[in-house]
Formats: sequence, structure tokens, C-alpha cells
Amino acid sequence: MNYKLEKPVEAAIGTQQFTMEVVWRNGQFVADEPVSTGGKDLGPDPFTLLLSSLATCTLATLRMYIDRKGWEIPEIRIKANLFQYKKDDKTITTIDRDLRFDPAITDEQMEKLVEIAGNCPISKLLKGEVTERTFIFNEDDTVKKMYYRNDTTTVVWKPSICKHSGRCVTGLPRVFNLQARPWINMQGASDDQIRKQVDACPTGALTWAHNNSTAS
Repeated sequence: MNYKLEKPVEAAIGTQQFTMEVVWRNGQFVADEPVSTGGKDLGPDPFTLLLSSLATCTLATLRMYIDRKGWEIPEIRIKANLFQYKKDDKTITTIDRDLRFDPAITDEQMEKLVEIAGNCPISKLLKGEVTERTFIFNEDDTVKKMYYRNDTTTVVWKPSICKHSGRCVTGLPRVFNLQARPWINMQGASDDQIRKQVDACPTGALTWAHNNSTAS
């Protein structure tokens, strides 16, 4: 299992409704709720962020295709919105994506670009099978620690805060195997692979250190 993002998106909220700080790999921004729902509208709300993801992914995918075809289309514009309704106790969501090309395009180009838009990665994600997993962890470090070493790296496991999400087991099964004893085989992969997988641990139950530094 390899995560799409090398660094996960992080977000935090304090006591002020509903101002949130979102941190991504190259900076941070504020998200908020509109005034109508109790926020101060200081940044995009979750629905706006979702639609922005689809809009920007669509534009990037279309630009790559248009450039590859050598078509003279200097500008692409998009509007995205959604509506929802209930049907048989189920919420049905429809997302509308309106495209404009400058200059105008032929019917043949239009047909192909609509197809390409529907195949952008975020479109595929929204139309595919999505599973959510939520884990809760705390910062309590007064816990039992177990150490696993090879010549250059020490992996530290804190079992009391491990939520057994299975990310390490599915991501690097040659190293992390719950049926084996010890369950972490430090010879099962390269140091870079082990360190990258440990860094993906969502709870901090797994950490690593160079053997010439202090493992914690």
C-alpha cells in the first residue's frame, strides 16, 4: 500500500467556530464555514474544497491532453457545483461541471474533451469505491516501547497506542508480519523502505531512528 501523498494533509481546529488551519506539503491555508452556518467565511468550506479538487484536476488533465494533441486552446474555464436530495433514505449527490474553451471548439473536440474530463483522477475517485478509515490517537509517550534493529536503523514500537490499522502490514508485509515472531523483520527490506513505511504510521506507534542517535 502506497499513499498518494508523501506527506498527509493535516488540519486542526481550536475553540473558534469554525476556523481551521490546513497544512499541506508546501504551506498552509485557512478553511472555514460560511456565515450562514455559523462560521466567519475566512476560507473555503469543505464543499468548496471538494469541488475545487475536482475542478483543478479536470483542468490539469484537459491541459495535458490538449497540449499533447497540439490543439490551439489557450484557455479553459470551469464552474463546479453540486446538489443533493433524499431518495429512499439515501442521499443522492449530483455534481455539475461546466466547461468553457476559448476559442470555441469543434463538436468532435467537445465530445472527446468531455470524455477526458470524466477520466481525470478525481473523477475516477468520486465514481469509484471509496473506503474511509478513522483512527484516534493521543500524545501519551509514557508507554512500553519495543525495539527492533538492523545495522543502521532502529524501529520503535509502542503497542499501547497502536490502533492496528494494518497500514504497515499491508504496505510492507516482508517486514511487518503479525504471524511472525518477532513481528518486525528488519532484514525484510531496505532501510529507505522501512523508514518510509514507519513514517506512514498514523498514530505514532511506530517511529525510527539512526542507530547513532537516540531512539525514542
